[in-house]
Amino acid sequence: MFDNGLVTSSLPFDPAALRPRLPSPVQEVADERFARRGVRLRLKRDDLIHPELIGNKWRKLAPNLAAARGRTVVTFGGAYSNHLRATAAAGRLLGLPTVGVVRGDELADRPLNPSLARCAADGMRLHFVDRAAYRRKSEPDALAALLRAAGAEDAYVVPEGGSNAAAVRGCRALGEELRGRGDVVALACGTGGTLAGLAAGLGPGQSALGIPVLKGGFLGDEVRALQAEAFGGPRGRWRLDERFHFGGYARVPAALDAFADDFEQRHALPVERLYVAKALWALTALAEEGAFPRGAQVTAVVTGSPFPA
Repeated sequence: MFDNGLVTSSLPFDPAALRPRLPSPVQEVADERFARRGVRLRLKRDDLIHPELIGNKWRKLAPNLAAARGRTVVTFGGAYSNHLRATAAAGRLLGLPTVGVVRGDELADRPLNPSLARCAADGMRLHFVDRAAYRRKSEPDALAALLRAAGAEDAYVVPEGGSNAAAVRGCRALGEELRGRGDVVALACGTGGTLAGLAAGLGPGQSALGIPVLKGGFLGDEVRALQAEAFGGPRGRWRLDERFHFGGYARVPAALDAFADDFEQRHALPVERLYVAKALWALTALAEEGAFPRGAQVTAVVTGSPFPA
């Protein structure tokens, strides 16, 4: 349906060509829910890095695009994947062919939702697979079969969510930009790559806090494995708080939506619901619980913006 064929590109990847805003700015916000506990809240505005490769998507994709060296890039995601959209946008901006392997073959004969329609408009060739095959995509034989079926056997493969060793090393710059600035840096996590790199870049006495948006308790092992792959072993101080996934990925109950609306009104910040809202809710709840000592400086990483941007 979207098989336009693969083309090759000899264009080298130059991050400067996409004009990223780095380092991203840090914004201090006055919020009485933190102030009455003696806690300072700051926002690391990674949502302002690039209008289409937003936040941690830039940090994870840039080193992978450099490694691809102009080859077709194939990656994976669900029907509403931020990662697929960012990869498709990068392909359009760089003249780089992209293939998105989408979870759910039942979607192939349905009208595209706005997220997948954006991917297709940006030139991404969409290949829908059944959910059983998708779950096995990390197995070498299953991956090879998926690539053959997608006509992308020679492509550069970026994993779901973009988290691999190259991405983790790219995300280390996020921690380095905040090195020595504050006590706790928090962000919502999907696949764990940004947290793994962030923790590695922070300085002594600082720690990273990850708020998983998926339930299951698997993310700690993933972060440890990613740090081992990227750096040869553990780096930095980090921990997870598993209480704020609200039932799992893409679950946005009315209470969370209302909280995000209120935060937007208080601070004139568009709040992305699937990740950023959960991180901000978690920090607000932790402040109310007294989890941060008086005088603590807490930074929330704004990893994305609402779709459509």
